[in-house]
Amino acid sequence: MHRNLLIFSFLIVTSASIQADEQNALDCLIEPHDVVEISSPVQGILETVTVERGDTVKKGQIVAKLKSGVEESNVRLMKARAKMESDIHARKADLELKKRTSEQLESLFNKKLASLHEFDDAKTMSVIADYEHKKALELYHVAQLELDHAQEILDQRHLKSTVDGVVVERMKSPGEYVEDQPVVKIAQIDPLNVEVIAPIHMLGSIQVGMDAEVTAEQSADAVFHARVIVVDPVIHASSGTFGIRLNLPNSDHKIPAGLRCKVYFNNGKGPALPKT
Repeated sequence: MHRNLLIFSFLIVTSASIQADEQNALDCLIEPHDVVEISSPVQGILETVTVERGDTVKKGQIVAKLKSGVEESNVRLMKARAKMESDIHARKADLELKKRTSEQLESLFNKKLASLHEFDDAKTMSVIADYEHKKALELYHVAQLELDHAQEILDQRHLKSTVDGVVVERMKSPGEYVEDQPVVKIAQIDPLNVEVIAPIHMLGSIQVGMDAEVTAEQSADAVFHARVIVVDPVIHASSGTFGIRLNLPNSDHKIPAGLRCKVYFNNGKGPALPKT
């Protein structure tokens, strides 16, 4: 009799715990952290698209190129100009010669062995040589800036991913003319966002930094650990709800975005999640 009472009490406690967990669970949706559409800042004809749907890409990776023969040729020309230092060396040598000549004539003038006219001419030529040397240095600096400018123009024709992610759609193909249309759509899936709509009575009980457990509809047995990163301060008056966003690490890309899920909030805070 005593043993049956213990079993009955255990079942009541377990049932209450299950009901409490079910009441604490909220529906959610797993979404990409970000979705970006890579487009070209300049007009042109696509030469290559280097990725396909499903490909993993890194931030800064080139995903498409516009035809850029003229721009590449201009960069090569600017590189050649930027390497031209011969004029600087020639102007420097001329300046040193004119300075020595001026100093010699000054010494002769002081000894009354050279005229004032000769001394003035030598001094003027030294000043002019100094300006010519400075001009050569300035032109060399301008050549470096022109190279940077030409490289920037060329880089605009190389479309690069702005995130680490997965290609979800390729919108253009080589040979097509692009103006301001997106060429490739990329989803950042590490980390993932977990979007939750919570009832107003939970406002104040959910805080940024709180841990939570997430189960996805695809694999309800697997439990993923997430952390609250956003709690909307504005209530939706018509529905009496507010939004919550959680950060869900996904470094191995095993959790697909777009799944419906359940989220269970914990009271404590766990270890810090990786920064995004």
